[in-house]
Order: sequence, then C-alpha cells, then structure tokens
Amino acid sequence: MNDHPSSPRQPAPGQSAPDQAASSARKTSPQEASATAARKPATTPPSAIEPVTAPGVVPSVPLAPLAALEEAQLEWDDTAPQATDYGDVYFSIHDGRAETVHVFLDSNRLSERFRDWREARTFVIGETGFGTGLNILCAAQRFLATAPAEARLHVISVEKHPMRAADLERALSAWPDLASLAKPLVAQWPAAVLGVHRLWLDERITLDLHFGDAVERLSRLEGGVDAWFLDGFSPSKNPQMWSPELFAAMAGVSRPTATFATFTAAGFVRRGLRAAGFVWRKVPGHGMKREMICGELDEPTAAARAELMGLDASPASGHAPMKEHAVRGALHPLRREQPWTQPSQPAPIARETHVAVLGAGIAGTSCAEALARRGVKVTLIDAEAPGARASGNRQGALYVKLAAETNPASRFQLAALQYSRRWLASLDPEQTLWSASGVLQLATSERERKRQQRFLDNHPLPEALLTPVSANEASRIAGSEIAFDGLYYPIAGWVRPSALCQHLAATPGIRFLQARIEAIQSLGAEESGATGNGAPRWQLQTSDGTSIEVDQLIVALGEQTHLPEPLAHLPLQPIRGQVSEITVAPEHAAHLPALDSVVCAGGYVSPYQRHADGSVTLSFGATFAPRDEDDAVREADHAANVAELRSALPAFVAAWEQARGVRLEDDDWQGRVAWRAASPDKSPLAGPAPDAAQWREDYAAMAFDAKKRVPQSSGAHLPGLWLSTAHGSRGFTTAPLCAELIASQLCGEPLPLERELAEHLHPGRRLIRDIVQRR
Repeated sequence: MNDHPSSPRQPAPGQSAPDQAASSARKTSPQEASATAARKPATTPPSAIEPVTAPGVVPSVPLAPLAALEEAQLEWDDTAPQATDYGDVYFSIHDGRAETVHVFLDSNRLSERFRDWREARTFVIGETGFGTGLNILCAAQRFLATAPAEARLHVISVEKHPMRAADLERALSAWPDLASLAKPLVAQWPAAVLGVHRLWLDERITLDLHFGDAVERLSRLEGGVDAWFLDGFSPSKNPQMWSPELFAAMAGVSRPTATFATFTAAGFVRRGLRAAGFVWRKVPGHGMKREMICGELDEPTAAARAELMGLDASPASGHAPMKEHAVRGALHPLRREQPWTQPSQPAPIARETHVAVLGAGIAGTSCAEALARRGVKVTLIDAEAPGARASGNRQGALYVKLAAETNPASRFQLAALQYSRRWLASLDPEQTLWSASGVLQLATSERERKRQQRFLDNHPLPEALLTPVSANEASRIAGSEIAFDGLYYPIAGWVRPSALCQHLAATPGIRFLQARIEAIQSLGAEESGATGNGAPRWQLQTSDGTSIEVDQLIVALGEQTHLPEPLAHLPLQPIRGQVSEITVAPEHAAHLPALDSVVCAGGYVSPYQRHADGSVTLSFGATFAPRDEDDAVREADHAANVAELRSALPAFVAAWEQARGVRLEDDDWQGRVAWRAASPDKSPLAGPAPDAAQWREDYAAMAFDAKKRVPQSSGAHLPGLWLSTAHGSRGFTTAPLCAELIASQLCGEPLPLERELAEHLHPGRRLIRDIVQRR
C-alpha cells in the first residue's frame, strides 16, 4: 500500500492554497516550505480498482421505488446518538463539533472560499451522509459569518436512514448557538420517503435533502458541487457506502474545481477516489486520529466535467461558461436515449438581470416570488390583477391523485405536495392564506376502491404522507358521517387562491404591471446588446403600443389565453370549470354543519371559509368540461356540483339542508366560471422553451425509427424563454415546485427534482411524440 499523495493537478489562478497539509504541487506559505521540500515526489499509487464510468460521468443506476425509508434506529448517551444498526456514533459529545470543523470546513478551505465568493451562482456543498446535520449547520454558520452579503449557499446532502424529527432536535440541542439554524431544519423536516426535499435554513441558504441510497440519489442529481463532505459511518461499519460507484457518482456531479475531505484514510477509499478521478493527500486527522485525506479532481476529470457542463476547460479561464454552450452543451452520456431533454446551459443570471413573468395566476406569481427571493429583479405582467381568472376562486384544494402504478407524474405530484406544504408554512406560518386541514380521497365506487388498494400495494408510504382509512375513520377526520373508505393525506389542505397570488405579487423585488401583451419576439444577441450571460433580450408588445425589453421571459399563461407565436405549438387544452358557492350571513352561520378536512370524490368540498364579519362561504365543485367556451354561469352545472356532493357526503348535505331549511339546489348560491390549461398527459409544462422548428429538423429521423435513429444532439432551446403552464386543476400543488425548478435552472443551482422528473416536465416532450407519429 502506497502512502504517498496521488498526483495532483495545479490549482486555478487565484485559488488559494490549503493549510499545512497542502500537496507539494500547490503554493505554500513560508511556514510550510520546509515541510513541503521534505516530501517525497508525488506519485500515482497503483490501484486494483478500475473506474466504473468514464471520467466525470455518473453511473447509470435505476430509479429506486417510491416508498418509505427505514428511519434511523438509535441509542442515546445523553444527547449523543448511536446507530444501533451500524454500531457507530454520529458524533462525539466531547469533540464532535471540533472534528467537523477540522475535517470538513477547514480541510475544504471554506472560510477563505466563502469570503472570496463573488460568482452569481450559489456555492454548492455536497455531503454523503446527513446524519444529525451537524456538519451542514456548522458550514451554514461559517458561511453567514464570512461570506459577502449577496452570496448564497446551496447544500446537497444524502441520507438513507433519516432520523425522526424529535431525535434530530434532541441531537442538535447539544449546541445552543446553532439553534437559529436547527429550528427551521426541524420545523421543515420531511417524512422519510425517497426523493428530493428542498428546505431553507436561512433566506440565503438552501438545503436539498436527497433521501435514499447515496449512489442512486447522486446519479440523478442535476447540479455541480464545489466542496464535498465525504461523511458517513466508518468504512469498517458500513463498507457498502464507501464504494467505487459512490466515488464515481461524486466525480460525475462535481464542478471542475471541486474539493473533498473525509475523516478516513483507509486504503480502499483512497484507491476508489483515485480511480474515480480525484487526487488525494494525507493530512493530520482530528484528535487521536492520526490521518485523514482531502483533495480535488485531477486535470483530465476536471476537463471532462467542464465539457459536460458547457464550461471552458482551461483552468486559466476560471471555468467560465463558453458562449457556444449558451444553448446547446456537449451531450451527456446518460441522455443518449433522450438527448432533447438535456437542459440549456447558459451562465447563471446575475442579480441585475431583468426577468419578466407573463401571467399573474399561481404559476406566474410563484415564479416571480422564487426569483425575487433570490434577489432577482422581476416584472410581473397580466391584463388583470394578480389572482384573477383560474386562480381567482375563494378556495382551492391542495391535493393530488396518484396513479395505482408508479409513474413520473405521480412521483412529481407527491414531491410537489410536500414542497408546497413546506413553502406555504414558511411563507405564511399563521395560515392566513391556507389551511393544513388534510384531504380525504373517498372510494365511492368499487372500481376506485380497487384502484386505491393497488396504489397502497405498490407504494408503502409513511403515514405522515398518506394512510388508508375506513369509513368510520374518515367520518372522524371529516367531522361528518361518511359511508366510504378512502385515503387520507395529512399534509394536504386548501388555499385562498386570489389572496395567495396577491400576497406573492407583493414580494419585495417584484413590480406588477397591468398590461395586455399582444406579441413577443426575440431581438437577437447582436440587435439587443446581449446581457452578461450571452442571452438575447426579449421584446414584449402591449395592446397600447408600448414595448418592454427584458433579459429573460417566463410565460405562465393558461386558460383560454392564446400563446405567443414562438410557443403556439404547445398542446394546451382549455378545460372549463364551474364552482358553486353559498355564503351564509353571520346570524345564520352558528348552527351549520362543518367539515374539518377537504373531501374529494368526483368533485371536492372544502371546510367552509369564515370571513371577518362572521359570515361563512361553502365552496364545492367543480365541473370538468374540455373544449367548452361558454363563460356564463349555468344552473345545470350547479345542479351537477350538488349531485356530486350529495352522492359523496349525503349526511353532511342533509344536515346543511336541515339547518338552512332549503334544498341545496335551491339555496342562495353563486357560481364562478374559469378555464384551466392542461396538457395531454395531465402533467405541467415547466422549463426551457424548445425551438420547435429546429427540433423538427434535428430529430426528423425518429419518424422512421424512434429507437435506433436517435440523433445524438442536445435539444435546441429559445434562449431566455421559459414556461410554466398546464397545471390543470392542481396548480396550487404543482406550480410552486415548478417555479422553484425554473428559478434553479435560471440561477445555475442544483435542481429540486431528480433528473427524470425534470425531463418529464420538459415543455418539448409532446413535440417529440408528434415527430415520431409524423404529425
């Protein structure tokens, strides 16, 4: 076994040297010179480990089943937890924090890198074992203390066996000075289910928890890591984690200048890292541990990563984005079967970039809020006030209906529901704009009962997300007699659509402009004087003849709105819906029956909404009528809504009619008509806008053989043009996560979804189908 450091590459100009354990190839301080001169020449150690992929490419690993994860099984020594399954401690109560600082923060030189951070994008930390979160909270605290005020931090951490929230809180109570970061972590702690869970530790710090196996999770990460915390239980306790596949996955999602540090210096770890494209060096460990290792990517792997990320491979360039990669980067090997899904790779937008969002419903206002939260200047444009048309109802259900067999749509919807719940709780902790009432989904037919049972058989999810309920249990949850079994979603609920959109539109950094846009066109990079990231500007023509020029444009239109010409190919289907509302005066409201949760069957009904004057409004519906352009409120539709409600909740309707002294059909009702936009496969369209004409040219061969004649060319996109539309009847569930996805893509951040789910939402997916079917 060779104990010499592996051959390092030279650091990029301006990259400062690590402290006393630096490799001889790096610049050294005068105090380090003598020790450096005494070192033996760096050599590449022989390795019995062969690379598992090409340099800088993540392994191809199947997507894991959508299921609950086994939570951490713990024993406690005061506030120090030990994992019983692995026989190892998470940290030492005596010096665990000091070890974190020495091994992960100082060995990755985070203080100086945070202090010198001036890039528009976030600094990204990747971690292979979240545990108690101590490493991440220490890094976050260091970031807030040293980084410039405009800098932002993004953390990606993988965990296969998440702790329970109460255990996490107990473990972190050992460090009171971390409480300001630990409190939001515990409050937002997700259920132990496979997936990506985005949290916010601070307005400048994002945490993505990737729950699941480390290799499987990292293999579908979209993003680039600057510094790795290679952590986990000891290799002797958990050798399965410290695998060549893990090291290859790390290299495959690293930025060219990425560093790593780990507490172990085990030989097979060193050899595995070297085979994956990392160079390492031994440095003093913490406390009684004699040695640890740290390092970075070697030059060939860094160059491979630069090419795949659309960056200049020359270290002297600082790995700046290449102009020729502003739209179409080198094709990633994992996208050979679906090359059109590779995202555009422009440089991250700067804070001074002007972004316009067209449409002020929930899709548009959530996009504007996501960008404004990042400090981006946003103009929100709509012909009407925020929260009109399809987002203008008094109440909207926050719910999903998942397919019996796992598919990308169900995976996305469940991720979206979890995200929206955390987002709403962070946005409005007092629940003035929403209610965490839960949602009951009733099986009112034998067919639906069997479908729900198949779903449960295929998806062993945590009870915190979903649980089957009997009719008696459903009655207890709803506060009204129910005759059907069903599914209960505890984290679902309802929102006040119009009020929520208005609240989002008032976010600092958003300017609302009421105008009707008649046309949009790209000015071209030369004509407009392209912005710093090389993107052309977009010009919007209003109905009064005014022109508005912006750097980036997000189109978040729906309903019956005609899409502008560059997007006219999108297969949006307008669906008419009519909701029924009955408002009862304060003096008559006291004896009304009340529901405690949203109840869904063929339609939905929410707990009634109480107003400031004491009156209440019951909302229920809604009809579903594709290709129906009638904007009149119809009695027949109200009757249909009542019939659906009476069928699902006969006892509630009978109690309401008894209290009111009139049949529900004849009560003093009002209706509201709106159109929601849907796609043919009922999933949203979210992401960069495809260049339809170029796609039809590039992928024309697929019309003759869609499997064997796939052109190896990444998809052409319209630079600076983005979409968030086709949210259908679940916009308040899906739009916030789509907004976060687009904001992450614009700002050069790791994505809040697995690669496959981002591909599923791609606005060009139907275009490929049309090409294959020769339409």
